Amino acid sequence: MRKLLIIIGLLVGAGLTGAVAAQQSVAAPPSIKRTPLQKADVPAGTYEVMTGTAEIAGNTNIGRHSHPGIETGYVLEGEMTLLVEGQPPLKLKPGDSYKVPERAIHDARTGSRPAKVLAVYIVEKGKPLATAAK
Repeated sequence: MRKLLIIIGLLVGAGLTGAVAAQQSVAAPPSIKRTPLQKADVPAGTYEVMTGTAEIAGNTNIGRHSHPGIETGYVLEGEMTLLVEGQPPLKLKPGDSYKVPERAIHDARTGSRPAKVLAVYIVEKGKPLATAAK
C-alpha cells in the first residue's frame, strides 16, 4: 500500500507547480499511472488538499513511504492490501475506503490484477507529498 500511496502522492505531485513537484522524494515505477485531479488550499491554514487517481499494475508493491499529513482513499477497481506500520494488513476491494494517519509509514500491494484508487491528501504546504521510508 505504501508504494500505492507513494505512487498516488507522485501522481498528484505530477500535476502540481514545478516547485511542489520538484519536492517529490520518491520515483514511481513504470507499473503505475498517476493522474492528478485537483489541488486546493485549506482555508485559514497551512495545509492543502490534493486529489488524484492511481492505476497500479498487478502484483506490485508501491514502496514504504509517509506523507506530511493524512491520506484517505477509495478503491475503484482491483484488490490490494494496505500495510500501515503498527496495524494489521487491510485487504481492500472495489468500494472499500481507507485512511492512513499523518506521517505513518505504509505500503500497499496489489493482487494479481491491476488496481485503481482515488486518493485525497490533506498535507502541510511546501513539504514533499511523499517521502520514502528507510
